[in-house]
Amino acid sequence: MKIITTKNLSKEYPSKSFSKEKILALNNFSFEVESGEIFGILGPNGAGKTTLIKILLGITHRTDGDIKIFDKEISDESYKMKIGYLPENHKFPNYLTGEQVLFFFGKLSGLTGNEVRKRSDEYLSLMDMQKWRKTKIKKYSKGMMQRLGLAQSLLNNPELVFLDEPTDGVDPIGRKEIRDILNNLKSQGKTIFLNSHLLSEVELICDRVAILNKGSLVKSGRVGEITSASNNFKFVTSEINEKTINDLLVSYKAVIHGKNEFIYSTVNIEDLNKLIDFLREKKILIHSLNREKDTLENMFINLIESQN
Repeated sequence: MKIITTKNLSKEYPSKSFSKEKILALNNFSFEVESGEIFGILGPNGAGKTTLIKILLGITHRTDGDIKIFDKEISDESYKMKIGYLPENHKFPNYLTGEQVLFFFGKLSGLTGNEVRKRSDEYLSLMDMQKWRKTKIKKYSKGMMQRLGLAQSLLNNPELVFLDEPTDGVDPIGRKEIRDILNNLKSQGKTIFLNSHLLSEVELICDRVAILNKGSLVKSGRVGEITSASNNFKFVTSEINEKTINDLLVSYKAVIHGKNEFIYSTVNIEDLNKLIDFLREKKILIHSLNREKDTLENMFINLIESQN
């Protein structure tokens, strides 16, 4: 089932100057999010990510295009009862304690007092925040604020959760714990829409990603498929003599990692086979040959740079 569907979604803002020109924040953006997946939205600053999230939440309005959430037009605001939201750089009143914050937001969600207390206990425990529940927000660290914000986003037991930079300011151990929590939510059938600038985190947690640049979709797909498109081939061989190493450097532009290992880059399968034939002619045994996996970060940087 498709939880989110957009088609030719566009958003224009008026220019801040006296010019009649419009600022195009989203340009014919179309994508889908499936039920029960963790979906990541990526892009440089100003790409349109925050605008997209605000439109999906009904905070701001589209200029053009179609949007369906839970297979209903976004104009039907009943979908908001099924979602949770953790904004970026969220703020809570400094004079409240952690449990008071959750009680306030829980009541806003329409929960009874007993429901709020029960779920607050559950999510404070899940976030390892029980000992800080009666501490005022002004004493919270950035990581503690993120954990409390994540607990707040889950209070109403949402089917769809929007998380904007959920691990910002959280230490490596805390990020691992949040990844485990998100995977647990996924196992419960919940759908998670994630925006993060920590691409290594996105690569570890997301099933699929969409990359935005200048308001347009430039690439989307499963993380494994996107990062498997490297043109680097790693050879592990029997020992290679100095003359053959020199031939690999000069004729094939290989990157030598030792007498038994080198990297060859090509987009042409025929060139790859010519190199293999060359090694066989030299009586060099190929122990293994693997296409190297690219990182999501490298792929992202190269893709954005090629667009600019």
